[in-house]
Amino acid sequence: MTSCFVTGTDTGVGKTLVSAALLHALAQRHARVVGMKPVAAGVERRGNGWSNEDVLALRAASTVRVPPELDNPVLLPDPFSPHIAAQRAGVRIDIAEIERRYHALALRADAVVVEGAGGFHVPLSDTETGADLAQALALPVVLVVGLRLGCLNHAALTADAIRAHGLTLAGWVANRIDPAMQAVDENIVWLQRRLAAPLLADIAHQSVPDALAVTIQLPFA
Repeated sequence: MTSCFVTGTDTGVGKTLVSAALLHALAQRHARVVGMKPVAAGVERRGNGWSNEDVLALRAASTVRVPPELDNPVLLPDPFSPHIAAQRAGVRIDIAEIERRYHALALRADAVVVEGAGGFHVPLSDTETGADLAQALALPVVLVVGLRLGCLNHAALTADAIRAHGLTLAGWVANRIDPAMQAVDENIVWLQRRLAAPLLADIAHQSVPDALAVTIQLPFA
């Protein structure tokens, strides 16, 4: 399998950076790689329309261009939790429809990197979360751990949740988002033992995210 679902211990931990780095690494082995952001909340004006910065970053790292309804089925104006942003926009986030769009996208590519919104259990509606979406897509999961105080608990809980949903934790990434964090190396050692999955990358703090500067090990061929 050459596709994966990227989730994080929280929002703002570097999922887009890691997703783009995975796309660049996959492009060394496959001609057609594409990113997918099923649900994006928060837009900015671009030309005559609106777009989302995470979606644009994934498109820049992809090697094929696809219709926007495939790589970003749900684009919500407000930068809130998806369930609130969808409610405000009068939109229903339909996991079954996103799954159909994913399979249509996969037909156009050799590898797909799907970036989830927020953390693993981010609400998509009153009854469904990002975990339900990941379970529907049934892809191996890459967990991005934002290294800051509290990350050990967040990482352990997320890894447990991933496995509890019958999904494979294919690997994890340590992203040093807090340059002032103490005992970072000791935290990484604990996470390597506790997560029981390959450490795919240890990313130094970046003031400006640069996926091309990230060396990442692919958890699949």
